Amino acid sequence: MVSNSFCFYVLECLNGTSTAELSRFIEHGVKYLPIKCSLGGCGILGVGVWLSVTQGNFATLSSSLPSLTAANVLIAVGTIVMVIGCLGCVGAVKESRPLLLSFFILLLLIFLLEILSIILFFAYQNQIDHYAQSDLKKGLQLFGTEGNVGLTNAWSIVQTDFRCCGVTNHTDWFEVYNMTRVPDSCCLEYSDNCGLENPGTWWTAPCYERVKGWLQENLVALWIFALCTALTQV
Repeated sequence: MVSNSFCFYVLECLNGTSTAELSRFIEHGVKYLPIKCSLGGCGILGVGVWLSVTQGNFATLSSSLPSLTAANVLIAVGTIVMVIGCLGCVGAVKESRPLLLSFFILLLLIFLLEILSIILFFAYQNQIDHYAQSDLKKGLQLFGTEGNVGLTNAWSIVQTDFRCCGVTNHTDWFEVYNMTRVPDSCCLEYSDNCGLENPGTWWTAPCYERVKGWLQENLVALWIFALCTALTQV
């Protein structure tokens, strides 16, 4: 936590005190805070890149928001935090009140948005699950159609890797084909047209729950990192 003396220097500096007070304020921690902010941004950006590599197969499962993935959001947030950190560094080096004021206002907004996002995520988790499942089922309708190679490949890879079939169960595919059939990637043992065979030869686990479980296991580390990042901004 920031000490009382540090907060005093912030108020005195931003209220327009002398250059000497501004210099003391910078020496008491401002020059380090933007650096921590920039490092935090680098960390968030790094996690975003890691998710982009490891969950790249999921990026095109959604038909309506193909670009809105956790990886892309983290990359965007990390970049913004890094830019804000650089703004603070320039303000600290040049001892510029406008730049420092802008830095602290933007930092406060980011911190509040982080807290709000976490609260909303847990408060509306059921609604998020319902919307995500509905959107993914719409994406199934585009499976195998012209111009949707990415979505088709993504579903095939996910069903093969996670040993699952459909969003909530294998019957989701019946509405796509208008018959008792699933993609060959749903088969316990892959072979051409195996999706037309007995349902006993198909995976029955829901892909949504399998992928959600995988993300929850990996996002524990991400939540810990996000908490640490938020604490460095206080």
